[in-house]
Amino acid sequence: MFEHPDRVCIITDLDGTFLPKSKIPLPQDLAAVRRFEAAGGLFTIATGRTVQAARRYPEELGLKSPIIVFNGCAIWDAAVDRLLFTQPLPETAREMTASILADNPHAGVEVLCTDETWVVNNTEYEQEHIRICGVTPRYGTVDDIEGTWLKVLFAMCPDDIPAFIRYIEGRQFRDVSFIRSENKFYEMLPPGVSKGSALQAYRKLPGMENFTFVAVGDFDNDIAMLDAADYAVCPQNAANSVKEHADFILSRTCEEGAMEELIDAILHRREQAQ
Repeated sequence: MFEHPDRVCIITDLDGTFLPKSKIPLPQDLAAVRRFEAAGGLFTIATGRTVQAARRYPEELGLKSPIIVFNGCAIWDAAVDRLLFTQPLPETAREMTASILADNPHAGVEVLCTDETWVVNNTEYEQEHIRICGVTPRYGTVDDIEGTWLKVLFAMCPDDIPAFIRYIEGRQFRDVSFIRSENKFYEMLPPGVSKGSALQAYRKLPGMENFTFVAVGDFDNDIAMLDAADYAVCPQNAANSVKEHADFILSRTCEEGAMEELIDAILHRREQAQ
């Protein structure tokens, strides 16, 4: 599978997979990425972040390929600063979000649009998410929000998430889907949208048709991407539910250079094949 790195694309989740808790890539991982690219491979990311929150990464990581953003609702090409693919929420998402917040006032609520991030209910967990993303949001009510909705993020204490999920499942909302993206975050997405559906769209981008995709992730919102890839990988710190979908479970965590381990394995297989 890895005889020719110039036909291999590694697409990785950020938090908990490529990024450690510090949110700063490990030097050994960055050096491994450079080795992989020097051998002809492509390296890119798939994240729940918005375009605004992801703008730093193409430059910091030296990314040359488009990236998946909004947990699969869009593909963004930083080179031309253009969304190549989007799948927005239905208009009914506005009413649904207002209803969910009315029944769950403890939930932080963030609406992510193509151009801006809106905070509707600014709890401590919502504030934490804004700090992680490093964006400057707008604040208002659901009715104030302008622009195309791509996803809605609900932030709360991890202990409250199970009851919140039961509430969502009990309401049986139509024309949207939901995914847990972290232990404190639960997201509303367009129906059928995931990092996996975005990977399928990515395969259709010009020049990407014949690539082997190696997907790397650690949490539930990465599972669809792992299933859609040609080869599924997770770090040692991945959730057990994710490990069940992996072809290869790395021995290192994201704090120990998991990406370096993966890339060294790919390049070593290439050397053995020569």
